[in-house]
Amino acid sequence: MKTLITGIAGFAGSYLAELLLSEREEVFGTVMPGESTRNMASFESQVRLFTCDIRNADAVRELMDEARPDEIYHLAAVTFIPDSVVDPRLTFETNLYGSLNLFEAASGRAPNARILFVGSADEYGLVRGDELPISEENPLRPTNPYSVSKVSASMLAYQYGLTRNLHVVRVRPFNHTGPRQSPRFVCSDFALQIVEAEKGLREPEIRVGNLKPRRDFTDVRDVVRAYREILKNGESCEVYNISSGVSVGIGEILDILISVSGQKIKIIECSERTRTTDVKDIRGDSRKIERVTGWKPAIPLKETLEDMIEYWRNMT
Repeated sequence: MKTLITGIAGFAGSYLAELLLSEREEVFGTVMPGESTRNMASFESQVRLFTCDIRNADAVRELMDEARPDEIYHLAAVTFIPDSVVDPRLTFETNLYGSLNLFEAASGRAPNARILFVGSADEYGLVRGDELPISEENPLRPTNPYSVSKVSASMLAYQYGLTRNLHVVRVRPFNHTGPRQSPRFVCSDFALQIVEAEKGLREPEIRVGNLKPRRDFTDVRDVVRAYREILKNGESCEVYNISSGVSVGIGEILDILISVSGQKIKIIECSERTRTTDVKDIRGDSRKIERVTGWKPAIPLKETLEDMIEYWRNMT
């Protein structure tokens, strides 16, 4: 089986590659020009990498001609919401038009490939309290350029499935975290700050935003397992949530990380770290993917957070 992962050097992409290699698949992947492959250090020699900016349609066609994949996992995207606010044009060029380039190239050069389009739970946007847990039928009320770009690209995937007969399965993962995650995201940010305090690289304090929102966190290693299972078993054009079904307060995440460290940490709230559109509570309903694949998260949140602390101890 020849498998292509766009964004293979990223957080989820690197874990997905490891999973597929363990199943003895032939793995191809795309990296951006100049992108670090640090996440792939332990297995980079086992995959074939292509330097490819998915915004470049010619480059994507050349990639597809070379790889001729049986499966495609489309993870490459602008994923950090503040970046999308600063540069919405880049976000749409990457997330929407990059996806268009991929679907168009696949329809002409790998028409029988099974494709996984990775969207986001952020597509649901402003969710009311009486809509929890969030099912796939919930209205989409996107609140930022990132979420709008993902809604748009998801509908594009749907259209290619309907009218071009591509086998495109769509997923909406909720918050996922774990070792290797960029410190631009909350759990990894907290873990890195705590480890820096442990090592005397900063004062024994941690700067935080709003700790009240509740989010649905799943370990990235469980999430990529869901990607694998739903691409094998999911229906084309259908969309599937990937979530734990449990929401946890951001403050609770911080408390667990501090307890894992054992350090006495002063907490400093910073207004510049607070998002104005934060929804109070987000919790996903993943019964649909469970019915189709039997998938359930297996890694407890505390174990995930312990692994993150250990990761940053080794990296700092």
